[in-house]
Amino acid sequence: MNQIFDWVFAQYQDIPTFLIILEMIGVVFGFLSVWYAKRENILVFPTGIINTGIFVYILWVYGLLGDMLINAYYFSMSIIGWYIWTRKVDANHFIPITKMNSQEKKWSIFLFISAIAFVSLVYTLFDKFNSWTAYVDTLTTAIFFVGMWLMAKKKLENWTYWIIGNVITVPLYLYKGLIFTSLQYFLFTIIAIYGYMAWKKNLNKSPLTLLK
Repeated sequence: MNQIFDWVFAQYQDIPTFLIILEMIGVVFGFLSVWYAKRENILVFPTGIINTGIFVYILWVYGLLGDMLINAYYFSMSIIGWYIWTRKVDANHFIPITKMNSQEKKWSIFLFISAIAFVSLVYTLFDKFNSWTAYVDTLTTAIFFVGMWLMAKKKLENWTYWIIGNVITVPLYLYKGLIFTSLQYFLFTIIAIYGYMAWKKNLNKSPLTLLK
C-alpha cells in the first residue's frame, strides 16, 4: 500500500502546490456534477460550471488542448442546459427525459465530425500532434462534445457517450500523471452506468421538481 501512495505522490513531485489543490477541488465538483446528473438534479449545472472553469486552466497548463476546449464548451453548455432543464411543459412539470429522434441522431454525427476537425486544427496550429495522447485526446473530445450536447437536451443517450469517453480517458490521464483526475473519470464511469439505468426508468416522465 505504501508503494502505491509513494507512486501516486511521486507524480506530483514537480507540480506547484496550488495546481494540486485546484485539481482536487475540481475533482470534487466534477464528482458532484455527475452525481447530480444521475439524479436529474438541476445542481448538475452550477457544480459543473465550477468544475469546468477550474479544468480549463489546469488543462491549458498541461497542454491537453482538446480537453481544455471541451471543458470550455462544457462551461457554455452548462449555462444553456440550465435554461433548458428549467423550461416547463405545463404549470407544474419540467421537460422530461427523452430519446434522440432521427434529426438529433444526424446532428450528433455532424457534431462529432466537426469536433474532431476543429480540435485537429487547433493541435496542428499549436504543433501539438507530437504524441499518441494528442490523437486520443481528439477522439475523446469529440465523444464528450456530443455527450454534453445530449445531456443539455436531456436525452437518455448522453450516458452512452459519457461511458465510452470515460473508459478511454481513465488511462490517458493516468499516463499524463493526473492521478486524481484519472480516479475521477473512473468514478464517473461507474456513476454514468447507474445514471443510464436511472434515466431509463424515468424516460418520458415530466418531473415536478429538479432538486432531488
